Order: sequence, then C-alpha cells, then structure tokens
Amino acid sequence: MYSKPVLICNVLGSTEVEADGTRLELGGPSPRRLFTALIAATGQPVSNDRLAEAVWGERTPGQTTSTLQVYVSRLRQALGERHRELLHRTASGYALRLAPDATDAARFTRDVEEGRRLLAEDQAQPAAARLTGALALWRGEPFADLLTSDAAQAARVQLHELREVAIDERCAAWLRMGDAARTVSELGAAVTASPYRERRWALLIVGLYRCGRQGDALASLRRVRALLADELGIDPGTELQELERRVLGQDPHLLLAGRATPHGQRGGAGQRPAAGETNRPGGRLWSSFLGRDEEMGTLKEVLDGNRLVTLVGPAGVGKTRLVMEYLSTQAADDGPWLARLADVSEPEVLARALSHTVGLADVGGDPRAMLIRALAVRPGLLVLDNCEHLVDAVAHLALDLLNNCPALRILATSREPLGADGETVVSLEPLALVGEDGRDGPAVALLIDRVRAVRPGWTPTAEELTFARQISAALDCLPLALELAAARARVLSLAEIAENLDDRFALLGTVPRGSLTAHATLHAAIEWSVAQLPDLDRTLLFRLWPFEGGFSLDAAEAVRPTDMSMIESVSTLVTRSVVIADTSMTPTRYRLLETLRAYCREHDPDPGGTREAHARWGRELVGRYVDELTSPRGGHVVRMLSRELPNLRAGINHDLAHHPEAALRTVGPLDRFWINGGHVDEGCRLLDAALLAAPDASALDRGRAYLARASLSALAENLDEARRGYAEAITLATSATDREHRMLYGRVMFRLALGAIIFQEAEIAKGAAEQAILVGREIGDNWVLASGLTMLGAALILRGQLEEGEATLTEGAELARDGGVLWTAGLAYLFLGWAILRRAPSDSSPTDHGDQALAALGRALRWFQQLEDVTFSLTALNTAISAFAVAGHPADAARLRSAVQRHSTRLGVPADYMGRLGAMMSGLPTRTPLDPAAQTSAEADGTRLTWAEMVTLVTDTAPV
Repeated sequence: MYSKPVLICNVLGSTEVEADGTRLELGGPSPRRLFTALIAATGQPVSNDRLAEAVWGERTPGQTTSTLQVYVSRLRQALGERHRELLHRTASGYALRLAPDATDAARFTRDVEEGRRLLAEDQAQPAAARLTGALALWRGEPFADLLTSDAAQAARVQLHELREVAIDERCAAWLRMGDAARTVSELGAAVTASPYRERRWALLIVGLYRCGRQGDALASLRRVRALLADELGIDPGTELQELERRVLGQDPHLLLAGRATPHGQRGGAGQRPAAGETNRPGGRLWSSFLGRDEEMGTLKEVLDGNRLVTLVGPAGVGKTRLVMEYLSTQAADDGPWLARLADVSEPEVLARALSHTVGLADVGGDPRAMLIRALAVRPGLLVLDNCEHLVDAVAHLALDLLNNCPALRILATSREPLGADGETVVSLEPLALVGEDGRDGPAVALLIDRVRAVRPGWTPTAEELTFARQISAALDCLPLALELAAARARVLSLAEIAENLDDRFALLGTVPRGSLTAHATLHAAIEWSVAQLPDLDRTLLFRLWPFEGGFSLDAAEAVRPTDMSMIESVSTLVTRSVVIADTSMTPTRYRLLETLRAYCREHDPDPGGTREAHARWGRELVGRYVDELTSPRGGHVVRMLSRELPNLRAGINHDLAHHPEAALRTVGPLDRFWINGGHVDEGCRLLDAALLAAPDASALDRGRAYLARASLSALAENLDEARRGYAEAITLATSATDREHRMLYGRVMFRLALGAIIFQEAEIAKGAAEQAILVGREIGDNWVLASGLTMLGAALILRGQLEEGEATLTEGAELARDGGVLWTAGLAYLFLGWAILRRAPSDSSPTDHGDQALAALGRALRWFQQLEDVTFSLTALNTAISAFAVAGHPADAARLRSAVQRHSTRLGVPADYMGRLGAMMSGLPTRTPLDPAAQTSAEADGTRLTWAEMVTLVTDTAPV
C-alpha cells in the first residue's frame, strides 16, 4: 500500500521540512546547513569533518564534534518522537534516512524522467502535465542553505541542467499538442538565458513557424548561427542545419522569413519615358528601409540563378518596396526595366505597356512581336509589378519572352504565383515582431521610426513601447499598416491608437504622397486583393472571419454559403495570399491575418448568419465526437477538441448570448473533455454560465449539465459542490418518466455507485446500483444495465457476498463486452479481480486464485490502456499487487508496489485514493514472503519501472 512520505524535505530553494503535515523549525543558519547537508547525502553517512565543512566552511571553530552533537540533538527534538530516529549516528558521523520520494529534488528528477518517457511514447499531454508539475517544485536555488563547495555546486549544476531539459521537453510536448503560441512565449526568453542549447532554438523556430511568424523563425536561425560562430567558433548542429536548409529551400512546411537592417536606396517608376529612353528605376526614397536584409539577400541569390522569379505576399507586406530597394543596387547599362501594372486593366494592352517600359517607339505593328525582337539580344532584368489581376496574360507573355530572349530575366510581384513552367516563387511575410536578441523586432522599429517622422525628437517611454508592440501585433506586422498607424500619431497617442484598432480601417487613413503602394489606403489594398477573387471564393472568404486560432478544411466546409469545391476554393485563397496554410499539421490548419479578418467581418453581407453558422459548426463538432471521448479514440478526440478550443469558446459565448439552451447542450456533455484536456476551471466556468443563462432549459439538458458540474467538482475535491450537483441532477432526472429522463437517472445512479465503491460505502453503492439496473431493464439499455450490474457486483463483494458478487460481475462484464462498452467491461473485470482475491483460501487454491485474478486484471488493464484511462489503469495495477502476492510471486508484488507508488505520485493521484484501493485487498495471504534483502532489491527495481514496463509486468504475466 502506498502512503505519502511522513517526513518531507524540500531543497529546491531554502530548506523546508514538514513532518506529518506540520512545518518544522530547524533553528538558525548552522543547524539548517547541517540538516541540508544530510538531505543532500540521500541517506548516505556524512562524516563529522564533512558536516563541519558544510556548516562552517573553512572557518571551522574548535570543539566541532560537540557542537555538531548539540545541533543534532536539537534537530532530533524538532523531528519529534515519531521521526527522531531517522537522524541517527554512524561510525564517523551522521545519516538521515528518508523515503525515496521524500525530497522535492528526487520527485523533480523522477518526474522529468517520466515526462521524457511519455513524450518519447507520443503521450504529449500527460508528458506536458508531468513536466509542468516538476518545474512547479522549484522555489529558488537548489540547496540554497548550503555554503559554496564543490559537492554543493555539483548537485546544483546537475539539478539546473535537468531543469533546462524539463523546459525543453515541456515545450516539445506543447508543440505536439498544437500549442505553438505557449511554446514561443516560454522560449523567447529561455534562448537568451541559455543561448547554446540548440534543441531549444530548434523548438523556438518551429514554434514561430507554426504561429505564422515565418520571419521571426528565419531570423532566429540566423541569430543562433551567428552566435555559435562568433562566440564558440562552431557551426550549428545537424538539427538546426536541416531546419535552415528547409527554410532556404522553401520547403512546403516552412515559409521564407525576413529580418531587419536599413537600406537607403530605392527604385522608382516614371510614367511612359520619352522616346529613346528606358523606364529605368532611379532616385531615392526619403524614408528608411527596415526589416528586409534576409529577403534582400535571398532575392539577389535567387535572381542570380533563375530567369523567372515571382515575389508573392499579402496586401501591404511591402513587395514593391523590396523590389525597388533591390533595383537601386543594380548596374544601369541596359535595364532593369520597371513596369507598374496596377493601372493596366486589360490583358490586351499588356504587351504595348511593356513596349513603352523598355522605350520602344509607338510606330504601329504587333507590340508583342516588337517587344520580343527588341529584347532578343539585350541582356537585362524586366520587373513586372502588381501582376495579380493579370496573372494569365503575364504568365503567357513572360514565357514567350523567356523562350525567345535568352539573356532576359523577369522578376514579378503578385499576390499569387504566375503558375508558369520554370517559375521560382519567393514568399514575403510580415515583419518580425521580436528581434534576433529577443528584443523588439523590425515591426516595432518601423512603427517607432515612422512615429518619429511625425514627432521630431520623440523618444518612447516604457508604456509607449508596450502600446507599440500591441499595435504591431494587432496589425499583423504589415509594413503598410504600421506606416498608416504611425501617421495617426500626429493627433493620437499610441494608447489611443491601440484602443481604436477595432475600427482599424477608419483609424489608419490614407497613404502618404509619393508612397510606392498602388493603393490610397490599407482598406483599398485589401479590397484590391479580394476583388481579384472569383465570386464563389470571395463569398467563402467573407464567411471565414469568425474562426479564431485557425480552422480546418472541414470547418470551412461547415460555413460555406453554397455548393463549391472546397479544396479548390481554399487552394485559391492560399495561392492568392489571403489565407495562410500551415501544412506542418495534420489536417492542414488555415488562418486569416487579423487585418483581413476585420475586412471580411466588415464586408460580410450577413455577419449574423455567418456567426450563427460558425457556432452551429461548433455545436455539431461536439455532438459528433462527444460520445467518442470514452471510446478507443478518446485520446485523439481530446487532442482535436483542444486544437479547436478557441473556436468552441467563441461559439459557446455566442450561444450564451443568443441561444443559451444550445450552449448548455454543448458544454454539458463535455465533462470528459474538460477533465482529460486539463480545462477543469474553464469547464466549471462555462457550465455555471450556461446554467445561469438557461434557467428554462429542459430538465434533461440541465440535468446533464449538473451531472458534469458534479463530476468536475469531485475532481477538484469540492465535495459539497459535487453533492449539490448530483442532488440537482437526480431531481431533474426524476421530473419525468420518459426514456431520456430514465436514461439520465440511470447514469446518475451509476456514477453515485461508482463513487461509493471507491469510498467503500457498500450500502449506498448497492442501493444506487440496483436503481441503475432497474432503469436499464426498464428502458432496455444495455449500457446502463451493464454498468448497474457491475456496480452491484462490486457492492456485493464489499458486503462479503462473494459468490453472488462474482456471478453478477461476470454477467455485467459479458453484457458490456458484447455491447462494445469497453470501459464498463474493464471495470467489471477489475472488480472481478477483487472478488477472486477475496475468496476464502483453501490449502490447495491460493495460487490458483492469484492466477485467476491476474487474468481478470490483465483484461481490465488492456481495456483501460486502450481507452487511455490512467486513473483506472492505476487501480487495476494496484489490485495486481495483491494478485501477485497471492499467486506466489512476492518479488513481482514488491516491484509493482514501488512502481505504483511512484507513478500515482507522479500523476497526482491522491494518496488517500490509492490507500482506499489498497484497503480493499488488506489481509490477503502472501504465499512466499521475501527475505528483507530481496524485498529491498525488488522495491528498488520497481522504482525504476517506466509506465509501459509496469503495465507489461501485469499484462504479460496475466493469462489471456
């Protein structure tokens, strides 16, 4: 039987000692150091000389032995009569005898190891929970009360390193759970604190990418490469090199990123040139150019090796400005030629417009043929800016030119690729919010630079910098949006700008004169992009704005206004840079930039209907999958619902205001999700809100919600709230006698019986189970009937009616198994294992009883494992300890006992719960007791068993 260590010593910070739940006073600094040194020795004897060094350092006083004796005497007195013998004298000093998990340092070490193992087994959610629990144990410097010494420092270094590993592994678990934002938040400062941990950098880079911050991801790659080279003289390791290769090679799972330092030159575009001149860019932009060093380098590199390059990106991202900065660096012997196509509205005049661009005289004839003849022998670069409304025409003309002009290169800018053979596509993303060193990135720098342009001499305060970051993030770090926001700083403070971004298009105003953008406002730039879309695709886009945290293809399907090819439409939206696709997830995750979401919300012809469709999708998603939460796919369903939680939350909040009964029907059945997903507090809050908002909802819906609320309260150990919830559920379930009300009543009785079994309240369990059986037979529902039979069998076992109990359990198990109710079948075989072990032993049968019990428990454990039910897996494992003992395998019993104790503590299962389960098996015979040495060895071996090894110990031993 597992019990919590009665003496607990916490050393991850200043030393704290607790005995039987009471904090102990250890005295002054010297006794505290002595006790801490004994804790650090992990049970090994510590000589008087080493203790003296730990207490006084190099300034050891005279009579150290007698002084140490006085300190030890005081400490033993503080420990009290029950624990004083744990601190005992040895031949040359003293030792402190502690349980394996008595120190937070030991618990931390074991939890980190278990978290890493769970992650290796692709159990990301429990791994994250375990690692979070381990990190929460830290209160400060380990062994803070010890003086500096080699031994103390070695212990601290080891724990600090393990803490760094725990941070990395937890972030890796969050990434697998789809929580990239939390990963980035955690690692932003962590890579600065520990800059040489390459795995940490890799996790940060992947997290940034999955957050849609491709610019920041590539900047981080550059930052770590430079750091390792400058400070250590080495290249990044294999993992980072592979990440960099994928970024630079435009891997579909990664996007090109950008970074920041200024350039000063620009390119410009005149109108039609005079005869004999070429339309060559020249001149200088007066505003500084920030945040595009990497893109500039990439553009140069790509154009050096490819003849057709298209720079794509969303509206306002700065494609034209980047191209103009690039052109300003090029030689001007012949070309480059810049064609601004925003004002070319008809494909038929495209060739003539380009003829004007390269300076051809307008003397009649076929402009396409004239253009080819003119460029056939002229090397140079032709730049086609703003091609998105002429994609087909530009693609065909570009191919003609490249096929007939061997020395020509073409650079195009567009919201979408041209789709031409041999085209190389470079994606331009928004500016980075965070810089290479973890400080403000080029997006914030650009905003501040432009504010200074309208407020000469201005220096931002710390509060203004905070608002600048908020504005940059809210505007998706789009350069055009940032420049327009800065222009408003003439008349508004940054705080006021940040507060008014809900009406961003009215706030941001018009583009300054002389700007390179072809549009007067950000609204116009986005409108231009949207206007190029086919009608059906545009209509779909307008209905995507309610999605928060992204959406899947199936989710988009749910809000579409009419029949269409969803794959084709979404592909078009991605191709044209109005929707971002994250293909690193399965299924692919899509999202809109916040600025585009605002535009779509503003222009949606039926925003109420769209919001309603989104909320309906959330309701249907829950309705479709909620029953699978207790099925073999339960783990997958929890992960899927966690990914959609921002959308579910938005839909539920909509329904709370408009359809409270629907909100109640959504949140009520989700109790297993709130529990398994780690959202107990939010589940309680939403259940309370729904119950308050829907006082007139049906008794069934309110009853289910109260039953869920009771389950969550019980988990949170709020027993009074749980009892109130069950009482309300019973009242509502018995308010009518139709099938659904009777079904609800049967489920409430089943849960009441289960709780009573766990707390060994046999009469309450029997009464509730009999009610569940009555309901199951009455309405012909095998789920309720099998569950009731299982509870009744367990109650009879508790009452000592073993034969009748076993028969009832067998009936319940067969009914549950045949009906596919695996969890109830597992529960029945668990209780059957209890029943077999409680049989009256005879001279010839104990080992047979043990083997039979192991067979039943093995079945139960296999089903609980399939359902990813950790709590009842532990229950079956705990019962198997007694089965091993009765079957004549005392070493396995000892190993399993230690393993169960460790893993129940690791998973946060209360000690009293495990104690109650152990009490069920008390008084059972052990066939072959172990000698003390073998017992100690087996227990030590058990503390090293992983979860999988612990489960295998039972399932491999148990007959199938």
